[in-house]
Amino acid sequence: MNRDGQSRGRGGLRRFAGALTVAGFVASILLLVSSCGRRLEAERPVAVVPCPETVVEGEGSFHLTERMPCLLPDEAGYEAVGEALDEVLTPCFQHPLTRVRRLPVRGGIRFECCDTLADEAYRLEVTHDGIRILSGAAAGAFYAVQTLRQLLPSGALDPESRVRTVEIPTVVIVDRPAMAYRGLMLDVARHFFTVDEVKRTLDLMALHKMNVFHWHLTDDQGWRIEIRRYPELTRVGSVRRRTLIGKDPGGEYDETCRYDETPYGGYYTQEQIREVVEYAARRFITVIPEIEFPGHAVAALASYPWLSCTGERYEVRQTWDIDDRVFCPGRESTFEFIEGVLDEVMELFPSEWIHIGGDECPTKMWAGCPHCRERMRTEEISDLRGLQGYATARVERFLQAHGRQLIGWDEILEGGVTPTAVVMSWRGTEGGVRAARQGNRVVMSPSTYCYFDYYQTEDTDSEPLAWGGFLPLERVYAFDPLEGLDAGERCCVLGVQANLWTEYIPDFDQAQYMLLPRLSALAEVGWSLDRKNYDDYRRRLRRLIRIYDAAGYRYARHGIDD
Repeated sequence: MNRDGQSRGRGGLRRFAGALTVAGFVASILLLVSSCGRRLEAERPVAVVPCPETVVEGEGSFHLTERMPCLLPDEAGYEAVGEALDEVLTPCFQHPLTRVRRLPVRGGIRFECCDTLADEAYRLEVTHDGIRILSGAAAGAFYAVQTLRQLLPSGALDPESRVRTVEIPTVVIVDRPAMAYRGLMLDVARHFFTVDEVKRTLDLMALHKMNVFHWHLTDDQGWRIEIRRYPELTRVGSVRRRTLIGKDPGGEYDETCRYDETPYGGYYTQEQIREVVEYAARRFITVIPEIEFPGHAVAALASYPWLSCTGERYEVRQTWDIDDRVFCPGRESTFEFIEGVLDEVMELFPSEWIHIGGDECPTKMWAGCPHCRERMRTEEISDLRGLQGYATARVERFLQAHGRQLIGWDEILEGGVTPTAVVMSWRGTEGGVRAARQGNRVVMSPSTYCYFDYYQTEDTDSEPLAWGGFLPLERVYAFDPLEGLDAGERCCVLGVQANLWTEYIPDFDQAQYMLLPRLSALAEVGWSLDRKNYDDYRRRLRRLIRIYDAAGYRYARHGIDD
C-alpha cells in the first residue's frame, strides 16, 4: 500500500507536470498570437497636425499587413520617400515593406507622380483595397508619409508592438502648404549640440512638415564651424574659458556673478556639416547657415585680433549680453576674411540663401576707429549705421557673384538693402511689413510669437530658467504673419520661423521641452494658415503627442492638459 500510494503520488505529479506543460504551450501560443498576430484597429476621427486642406473620411478601414508590397516611382527623391516609409512602418512590423515593380489588383501602397499638383502638395487615398499617394514631386510624397504616420493606431508606434495587421481608416486627404518657408532656427553657439542631436531636431521638423533649418553657427560665445583657411576659429574661438551661472544681469558684471569654471566648447568638422546637410536633404529640409557679420563677433576676434578696430587680444565671451566688440568694416582685411569664410561655407551648404546675421551691432568701436572714419570718408557714408549698410551690401554682392542670396535679421534695413535681400523680421512684424512694402522677400519670426526660449507658463518658478517673456501655446497658434499687408505685399512673405536661442538651454532634453508642443502650433501656422482652428488643433494635438511619446521626445504639457 505504501508502494502503491507512492506510485499514485508520482503518477499524479507526472500528470500535473504534463498539465503544466500543456498550459505553458497554450500560453506561449496565445502570447505569440497576441504579440505577432494581433490586429490593431483603426482610430477615428482622423487627427493630423498640421491640419490638411481637406479630409473626407469613409467607412471601414484598410488592413495593412507586414507582407504588403510598395511601389515607388523611379523619379528623383523617391528613394528618400521609401526610407521615410520604412522608418514609419518598421517599428510596427520589425522590417520594411517589400518594394515591387508592379502591384497586385488589391492591396499595397502605390506612389504616383501627378503633374497637376505642386511639389509639396499631395493626395492620400486610403480605400479598402489599398493606399494611393499622388504628389507633384518627392517632397509631397514625403509629407504624405508623415500624414500616414499619424493615421496609424497608437499601438503601431511602439517598437515592441510586433503586429501583423494594422487598420488604417479609409479617407481621402488633399493637402498643400499655405506658405513656402516653414523654418526652425537652432542656436548652437551659446550651447553646443552634437550631430546626433541636430539630426534628431531635423526628424522633429520632418514630422511637422517643416522645410528650412536655420543653423546659427557663430556668435560671441562660440564659433562652431570648421574653416580650414582660418584654423584658429575652432582652435581658439570654439572654446570659452567659463560660463555664467544663472541669469545674465546685463551691463557691468561684478563679484556677485557666479561662473562654471569648466571650459566649454565644441564645433562641427566639415565632414560633419556635409553629413547633416545630406541628412536634412533626405527629409526635404534646406539648411541655411548663419555666419554673424558684422556684430556678435567676439569669438572670431578672439581668434584673429586683426579683425577688430583696436587689434586687442580678446577672450571668447563668457556671458550673454550684447558686446560692443565687432568686426571692423574699415579694414580691407576684414572683407578678405569674411569672403574666405563664405567661400568654404558655400562649398558646404547648397542653400540659395546664406544668413549673415546683421542684428544687434553696436557702432561704439567704429566711432573711435580711424580705419572706419576713413572708410566713411572715401565711400561718402554719412553715419555709422550707414557703415553697416556698406558692409552688408558688399557681402551681398559677393554672395550674388557666387549665385547665392543674402538673408539677414531686420536690422539690415536700417543701413539700406537691395531689393534682392531677404529680411527676417524678429523685432515684431514691423520690419517685415516695411520690407514687404518695399518689395523685399520676408520671413516672419517675431519674438512675440516665435521665440521658443521664452517661458511657456506664467508660473516660472516651476520651470527651468529661460530668457524671459511668456509665450504660451495658444499665442503661438494665434500668429498671423500676413496681418497688416495687402494682397500684393503678402506675396513677399515667404513664411514663418521658430527661433530657439540657447543661452539658458544647456542640453537637448531642455531644447525639446522648449520646442514641444509649440513647434506644432507654428508648423500649423505655416502649413495651414488659411484653415486654422485652435479648439480642433488641440484635439488633434492629443493624438500627435502619442508620436512624441513613442519617439521618446520630451515635451511640455502646457496647453495640452488645460
